[in-house]
Amino acid sequence: MSIAEDRETPAVPASRTEVEVAIVGAGLAGTVLAITLANAGRKIALVDPHRIHHNEFRAEKTRAEQMRLFEKLGLGPVFRSLVTPMTDLHVFRFGQLFERKQAWEYAFSYTPLVNGLRAALPPQAPLTVGKVAEVSTGPDRQRLVLTDGSVIEARLLVVATGYSEAVRRAIGVERIEESKAHSLSMGFDFAISPQEFGLQSLTFYARRVVDRIAFLTIFRIGERMRANMFVYRTVADPWVRAFRENPQKILLELMPEIAARCGNFAIASEVDVRQVSLTTTQGHRRDGVVFIGDAFATTCPAQGDGIHRVLTDVDRLSSTHIPVWLATPGMAADKICAFYDDPIKIAADERAMRASIYARRITTETGLEWRLRRLRNNTARHLMIFARRFREAGKPSDAGGATGVAFDHTDKAGQELPAGPGNIIVSELTNP
Repeated sequence: MSIAEDRETPAVPASRTEVEVAIVGAGLAGTVLAITLANAGRKIALVDPHRIHHNEFRAEKTRAEQMRLFEKLGLGPVFRSLVTPMTDLHVFRFGQLFERKQAWEYAFSYTPLVNGLRAALPPQAPLTVGKVAEVSTGPDRQRLVLTDGSVIEARLLVVATGYSEAVRRAIGVERIEESKAHSLSMGFDFAISPQEFGLQSLTFYARRVVDRIAFLTIFRIGERMRANMFVYRTVADPWVRAFRENPQKILLELMPEIAARCGNFAIASEVDVRQVSLTTTQGHRRDGVVFIGDAFATTCPAQGDGIHRVLTDVDRLSSTHIPVWLATPGMAADKICAFYDDPIKIAADERAMRASIYARRITTETGLEWRLRRLRNNTARHLMIFARRFREAGKPSDAGGATGVAFDHTDKAGQELPAGPGNIIVSELTNP
């Protein structure tokens, strides 16, 4: 979605702007923070090199938990206008329908989502299109110099540049790789209309550890059917090249039950691929600047926690920390550290990292501990299927499919949960 010309601040050589908060990076994190602060009456500057966000394969589905955060930030109506909601979720294991869940999820394409949010920027917070050439930070004032000579001075600098390293390096902050090439996200369209597809969302789990697949999920975005698959491989893996060349063939080999549910499907687009490493930040506790979202840490998108981390950062900054910081002089490191030490932020970051590590280990590890865990999990699931069939024997078939609860999933913080009616999972990921 394009942004109206009158919403953009043209770069004027030698111009100088003073604001309370300067935000570098107008992706999801930076744009949501800019809207939230501007709506609260703060004077802000939002800087990004591009007027329209470039095509980028990122997160494409989120949950009710994140919708509640959008609502809390006052962006519920805007977000709902940019996403496709779904409530009927079918999960397949062992080649058959294992669970049918009733839970809200929301699908979207990342680039239109960001551009739609940019279009919602209030008039007092236009997008400044420009590239940062110089940056200096201190206990009182922060200074940005753009490549055209424009200068932005602020009390606080927020870095929301995602994976980009230029501004981080200029400030002297280092990204630490906790798990290099941790996972691979793959996205592609199905050549089947939502009307032909019928169902809202399907999730399939591979049957073998050797396949190194977390799961495949198929869902509707607008008038197209989209698939996301998460695997624990690297871009250079020959399997990845083979999949990109003939995804239909490999999908049918891995999960033949897809054909029964999706017909004689074909793939209608190239396969988007994105490698993800788990990272943290070092040297970030300093005067005048705060790092948020993927500029601070990165986790595996399969768990669906990335957007939750972003929105938690925005919520804690805009509702709690920035109002307190701006109420008194100075912007020294002791103020900034209150954000990094915020227990709600810490909990969101830690649960995402734990879930990312656990999901890979339970899917791929071949040591005795993990083999026993998978054996326990799958035995419990088979018993649940048997018990359900026994109960339903002699009864009319349920056209809607089987219902059930999952066993030994994670609670989105990497902690195992026992089976039970209170532990029905409401996200697209359930661990093997």
